[in-house]
Amino acid sequence: MEYISTRDKNLSFNFKDVFLRGLAPDGGLFIPKEIRTYNELEIKTLRSLSYTDLATEIISNFCIPDIKKNDLKKVIKKSYESFTTKDVIKIKKIGDINLVELYHGPTLAFKDIAMQVIGHMYDNLQVAKTKTVNIVVATSGDTGSAAIAALSNKKNINLFVLHPHNKISNIQRKIMTTIGGDNIYNIAIEGSFDDCQKIVKGLFNDNSFREKINMSGVNSINWARIICQIVYYFYSFFKMKKNNISFSVPTGNFGDIYAGYIAKKMGLPINKLIVATNKNDILQRVINTGEYKPDKVKQTITPSMDIQVASNFERLLYYILDENDSRVGSLMNDLSSKNSFNLEKKEINEIKKDFEAVKITDEETVSIIEEIYKKHKFIIDPHTATGVGAAQSFKNIGDTVVLGTAHPYKFRDTIKKAIGKNLESPEHLKLNIDKKETFDIISNSSLEVKNYILGKIQ
Repeated sequence: MEYISTRDKNLSFNFKDVFLRGLAPDGGLFIPKEIRTYNELEIKTLRSLSYTDLATEIISNFCIPDIKKNDLKKVIKKSYESFTTKDVIKIKKIGDINLVELYHGPTLAFKDIAMQVIGHMYDNLQVAKTKTVNIVVATSGDTGSAAIAALSNKKNINLFVLHPHNKISNIQRKIMTTIGGDNIYNIAIEGSFDDCQKIVKGLFNDNSFREKINMSGVNSINWARIICQIVYYFYSFFKMKKNNISFSVPTGNFGDIYAGYIAKKMGLPINKLIVATNKNDILQRVINTGEYKPDKVKQTITPSMDIQVASNFERLLYYILDENDSRVGSLMNDLSSKNSFNLEKKEINEIKKDFEAVKITDEETVSIIEEIYKKHKFIIDPHTATGVGAAQSFKNIGDTVVLGTAHPYKFRDTIKKAIGKNLESPEHLKLNIDKKETFDIISNSSLEVKNYILGKIQ
């Protein structure tokens, strides 16, 4: 498989390059030069596969020959041994809601589904066999803990996790800061997730620093994250045993829903992909108006979506702009220099062939959680609630599947407010709520983060 950059399709990379770098050297994002499309007969064949076999089939399209198919199957099987359900995900009918539970991994969020695979891919690709790899990642709440669970105590691997100080839930933070071995470093940045993400991107673009520390990344811009997430779109579509299915996805950095877009490009007959946002509604604005203009990040009860710069949107732009890498680069330059860019009417229409977008407020989110509990005695987390609200906004769209992105326990304060009930920790989550947390608070400074990392590895 050959990869290119969204900003320069003359650049060429293999999967191992893409896996390790995360960000292309020109600042663009990696995408495959070609995407395999399954025909109807092939789609029919895929329907009968188990989750792990389906994952092997889908993911192998993107990583051969760097990872052999037989080895990939072993990686995937090992990755999901710690999940509490045999099929990795669960599909439930809650009244008229079709819910896909993606949170049965070790840290109770959909991020585990990709991150566990990535952890074992580091072993398979032997990238840390002779030289220590330093992984730097920004998290809006769940990526960090998933990365820690996947990479803790890995030989010759250090993990530095940046999270926005006091802007994620207490449980999200405690999962990150009370687990992990001596190779894990938690950094609380005095700023927003966008600030954390900007620092990480800056470190990747600093070739001297990146090479000096042998840096790698596992944020949602890492293509390996995307390809692992494609699988559950196929699997849940098949389990629904219907056609004309849409997906409603709580979305911050646009990675999870972009995986659905790739699934559709691969031949899965998805109808619409519904972007569910909170008050940080940049994706709703750009999809409905064409204006991409980051605002100040607003703190909400759905902290994993408190993002104003949705990095993976650049990958969609590449296809919306007829694979015009120069125009993508130009728009990204406008974003950097003018803090905004605007799409043309035909480009907005192209996006709306596949996407819809809805903003759900905090008040609506709490109301949705309360209503579902009253009617069905079932509890969903606030992010999933935005997905439910967005799905309910469309009455004539056909059957819609809502992605349940996190276990409600991770947001127990909001849940208590909504239903008046304290949630107990799931048995498989090894979290001592009173255990001492380990993290360092650093100002919103790329230089300070660099010095921190160098101080820990030298």
